[in-house]
Amino acid sequence: MKTILMVLVLVGVAGLGTYWILQDYGVVKSGTANVVNGPIATVETSYGNFKIQFYQDDAPKTVANFLKLAGQKFYDGLTFHRVIKDFMIQGGDPECSKSKGACGSGGPGYKFEDELSPATASYVQGYKKGVVAMANSGPNTNGSQFFIMVADVALPHQYAIFGKVVDGQEVVDAIGITPTGANDRPTEPVVIKKIIIEQ
Repeated sequence: MKTILMVLVLVGVAGLGTYWILQDYGVVKSGTANVVNGPIATVETSYGNFKIQFYQDDAPKTVANFLKLAGQKFYDGLTFHRVIKDFMIQGGDPECSKSKGACGSGGPGYKFEDELSPATASYVQGYKKGVVAMANSGPNTNGSQFFIMVADVALPHQYAIFGKVVDGQEVVDAIGITPTGANDRPTEPVVIKKIIIEQ
């Protein structure tokens, strides 16, 4: 029942679209399968910093979209607007930083398709603690919103996995227990100050 409720929370939550750039990176052993490493991003937040390692080969369009938006400083000043204890934290919606607007439904103004290949290592591993994936409002509605798992949850494979936290998981966990109010929104803003991409 808990898993069903969590899935319902994620469905109808997300963003839109993509452009992409491709680059080759090395392969490392992660869990039970090989995951191809892409660049690393340092996410600076009001709670501290953490690093994301991107899965370049598993989700090239999704990774490229995130890098593009981060490079444009799209995420700077946005918030983690949805926090569910023992599940995930979600951010990347520009509407949530406005005094008015439909928080939870915003994006960059475009949509792009899901990358959900069962042949990829990240798909096989699933939604484990630290995994970074796209939030969406249905098939092929990705945009700017993403979530980070704070626990292992057996979600259905409906959300493109494109990276994992490799340093600073304790910061993510701290955000994951911040007090929340209506619609799982933190009572005090959890701000994404900036995202620095390390090529």
